[in-house]
Amino acid sequence: MNIYESLGVRTIINAKGTATRLSGGRMRPEIGEAMLAASQLCVDIAELQAAASLQIAAATGAEAGYVASGASACLLLAAAACMAGLNPGRMARLPDTGGMNSQVIMVRSQRNGYDHAIRASGASLIEVGLPDRFAGAGVRDAQSWEIEDAITGQTAAIFYVADEQAQPPLAAVTEIARRHGVPVIVDAAAQLPPASNLRRFIAEGADLVAFSGGKVLGGPQASGFLCGRRDLIMSVALQHLDLDVYEDMWAPPPSLIDRSQLVGMPPHGIGRSCKAGKEEIVGLLVALKLFQSETDAGRHAAWLARLQPIEAAVRDNDRVKTSIEHAGDTSKIPLLTVTLGDGDIRQLIGDLIHLTPSIHVDAGRRDANMLAINPVCFWDEDIPAIIGGLHNQLR
Repeated sequence: MNIYESLGVRTIINAKGTATRLSGGRMRPEIGEAMLAASQLCVDIAELQAAASLQIAAATGAEAGYVASGASACLLLAAAACMAGLNPGRMARLPDTGGMNSQVIMVRSQRNGYDHAIRASGASLIEVGLPDRFAGAGVRDAQSWEIEDAITGQTAAIFYVADEQAQPPLAAVTEIARRHGVPVIVDAAAQLPPASNLRRFIAEGADLVAFSGGKVLGGPQASGFLCGRRDLIMSVALQHLDLDVYEDMWAPPPSLIDRSQLVGMPPHGIGRSCKAGKEEIVGLLVALKLFQSETDAGRHAAWLARLQPIEAAVRDNDRVKTSIEHAGDTSKIPLLTVTLGDGDIRQLIGDLIHLTPSIHVDAGRRDANMLAINPVCFWDEDIPAIIGGLHNQLR
């Protein structure tokens, strides 16, 4: 009996991908072993975060880095840092933004549920651009001049969601931001692979970039990291760390927090609820190291090897058409798509969920009578069950 069975909880086969609602992926044993080892000792968390900052900086080309409880937590901390800077009084007031710049500019077509993290900091989103190309009303989206036109004396930051389709290009946005002295926050939570994206957004001028630790990086599900400007990472740390300590006893590592730049010691900040334990920090750093030790081509080949036997097993079924998307593109995750020629794909998806073991697939294209299988979160030993489940439900 595994730990979940002892709690009366079913285990599942996650063929959907790194969705939090499905508990993300399966960590490699060496990451779990590192987290267990970390749990058996105590450290000063500020010192651990300072060490993490060095490793993240080396991996991303940024000045500094920081670990929090997920990419969403990192976005909240990023917005808070852009609004409060190194002013302890402002840190203490958030999410009350009175007396500080609190507007964050965002392209309307990049709005999504995760921008709630920005708003949770107390910031107000200022939308620009009309997404005609997505609405079917035309070809246009936001243009660079619209972002520049929205910058005022109340602008705290520009928020940019990294995606292949995002417009305007990030480099154009950061060029505008530099001219006006406004920082750019990039949500790159799901932008791995390719591994080159670890450095890309900083290289293109972003001031803070948020990555998920629990997606393709393969770290703890409740982890994420920021990389960016040293002063902004310092503000993040000040609004995240446990600061319940006498001021004359407070000695954070200068590489993370330079006390000479502060007029005083702030109280617990708005990011206190975003904490990452020593286990998550160590697990994320090990995952980052392992990710860097591999190649995009090697990861892609392993994922493809999981999909190919499933595709081979079902492609001759007269009821379906199959395809492996991105089979030749190592910068993307390959996906096996199964299109149902007759019947309702929703019934098939539901039937797979109710099997033992329960199989969860990507239902995002069910309106096209299609399901997708993502190979990131299941392992080789799960393949027979996926094949068997599809065979049984497609008879």
